[in-house]
Amino acid sequence: MSNDRSASTFDPTAVPIRDASTVMLVRDSARGVEVFLQRRVVGMDFAGGMTVFPGGGVDPSDTDADVRWTGPDVTWWAERFGIGEAQARALVLAAVRETFEECGVLLAGPTEDSVVADTSDYAEARRLLEARELSFGDFLEKEQLVLRADLLRPHANWITPLGERRRYDTRFFVAAVPEGQRADGNTSETDLVQWQTAEEALADWRSGRCILLPPTWSQLSILSGFATVADLMAADPVIEPILPIMGRRDGAVHIAFDGDEGYYEVGTHPWAQRSDI
Repeated sequence: MSNDRSASTFDPTAVPIRDASTVMLVRDSARGVEVFLQRRVVGMDFAGGMTVFPGGGVDPSDTDADVRWTGPDVTWWAERFGIGEAQARALVLAAVRETFEECGVLLAGPTEDSVVADTSDYAEARRLLEARELSFGDFLEKEQLVLRADLLRPHANWITPLGERRRYDTRFFVAAVPEGQRADGNTSETDLVQWQTAEEALADWRSGRCILLPPTWSQLSILSGFATVADLMAADPVIEPILPIMGRRDGAVHIAFDGDEGYYEVGTHPWAQRSDI
């Protein structure tokens, strides 16, 4: 155990669980389905140095926002995730907002059947959103944009294991990049962004060139089984909460979850030197 007093007094059961949304942003390519990945800046409070999909915690403004909406209604999303309607609505808004903030892709349009072709005109609004100086609802209202919930698909639900100092109940979404839009790395939270097929990303992980948390590894493994974006968007996965169990094995921290054998066969794991549990 660590001699650090803060570690010895840490109560894992007291850590609150915050709702979060993560979006697997995908596109077709000659090599297969590519997904947009970001490496988070080292030193961030959560998942620093890890390669992840765009996403983040639900903001209070996501709950309060009154926006124009097209696509599956809130009831449909609530049923798919097995949650209340207010929570489902906030998660969908957070998914669209975080995707715009972190990579400049905006799943919204001036009408119910259109989507913004170029988001560069909203660069200042994007900066203000990331700084929490502008709410997403106010942004959509000012620009007279309709949120395109039909461009998202529900995919998975992972909960941060007991023992971490920050915990999230994260819903995973899938979305195809709208035609004409470009994902970028213009955010303070990442130092590297790239498009890769799932197999390419997993090959980097196996070689130690990137670090993947269990949810990211798991979703990339699933994604590798799809030949086209259309196939992925048409999938109807059963979404049940996955809560990994944190413990120790052979002197190192081990995160147990269904299918973890493949995760621990190879790869780089960020918990090997942890001594605070």
